[in-house]
Amino acid sequence: MPQIPIIMPQLGEAIAEATVVAFHIRVGDQVAVDQDVIEVETNKATMNVSSPCPGKVDRLLVKLNESYPVGAVLGYLEVTDEDARRLGLDQHGANVGGPTGPGAAGEAESGEEGRKRSVQPTVRGLPVPANAAGASYMSPRMKARMAELGLHAADLAGVAGSGAAGRVTIQDFEKFLEHLKQHKLTSASSMRVAVADAMRRSWTRPLATVALPCNLEAMMAHRNSSAVKAGPALYVLRALALALAENSAPAGRLIGNQIVHPPAIDIGFAVEAEEGVLVPVLRHADTRRLEELVGRYNELVKLARQRRLPNDATGGSIATVTNFGTFGLTWATPIPLPEQTLVLGVGAGKKVPCWDEQKQQFVPVTEANLTLSFDHRVLDGGAAGRLLARVASLLQSPEKL
Repeated sequence: MPQIPIIMPQLGEAIAEATVVAFHIRVGDQVAVDQDVIEVETNKATMNVSSPCPGKVDRLLVKLNESYPVGAVLGYLEVTDEDARRLGLDQHGANVGGPTGPGAAGEAESGEEGRKRSVQPTVRGLPVPANAAGASYMSPRMKARMAELGLHAADLAGVAGSGAAGRVTIQDFEKFLEHLKQHKLTSASSMRVAVADAMRRSWTRPLATVALPCNLEAMMAHRNSSAVKAGPALYVLRALALALAENSAPAGRLIGNQIVHPPAIDIGFAVEAEEGVLVPVLRHADTRRLEELVGRYNELVKLARQRRLPNDATGGSIATVTNFGTFGLTWATPIPLPEQTLVLGVGAGKKVPCWDEQKQQFVPVTEANLTLSFDHRVLDGGAAGRLLARVASLLQSPEKL
């Protein structure tokens, strides 16, 4: 009778292999179409391989607790001529036959020799093979060469290593450099390099983001009635400073097994400068009223754009406020600076319907998303949500800021 193979399917994007963890059938069993026959496990989930058609289990070529690549033959079913024709396996003997037939090649591939070969996924279009370790493994010589050129592992994230255990060898690296020469190259500015280094260091921590829509009507009305007008970012900065003055623990830094609490509520704010971002700092923002901060805030924005910030206005801040709404963005996940735990983002305001209890109808209000990105080692979602809710609450009483 014709035989057709049971194939290890593609179990997900970038999954190259799976481990056999259980058999639901034995040799000689009759199986139905789409019946679960073998249970396999990947690094993401446990799932079942099903039979392609009804038949009798003729052979199982795999062992428990061993891994097999996508496309490997796991076993064979004896099927009817009709099922073989329906599956298109009646021409040229494709995948049909016994050990001496054309199916023997598939069996040999699935044997011990086939499994010792490097596993290649069937996914196409990925920049790095799914089974490659990438630049996470580098030889000592490779590390020395990178240090000589001032490079980091992140710069080689797209390089697949060909060395033992997936290590990136010096040959891989030199080939990568030769490939770069085929592209247009420009020198990064010192500011861009500094920003890149800060973000690389920031990303070594587990970061998370929570968000909350905030009604801006009270803030806008207060601004319109004020002689000295503060921008939205400054309102948010002052509200964050008051919230942290009530409880500074969310702005603490985790060093070893201790939380280092901030000595003062010094809040930075992001200013876009040429080829990068600078973060001027407003010192003791919790003790100075909003109208007192406007002049210094505007001065620092101007100096930052000129890249002439004074020393007393840089570094040492415990959190940053960034107004990505100026670019028309309603949602973003900014990254806190390496020495900070928090960054609070302000999205673009937009008109949305809001239910008015007194009028018993929907009325248009201006609303913006506030996002809080934080070091998840220090804060959990609940604490971050409470801090964000407190900031939003303070913005509803702008006259108290």
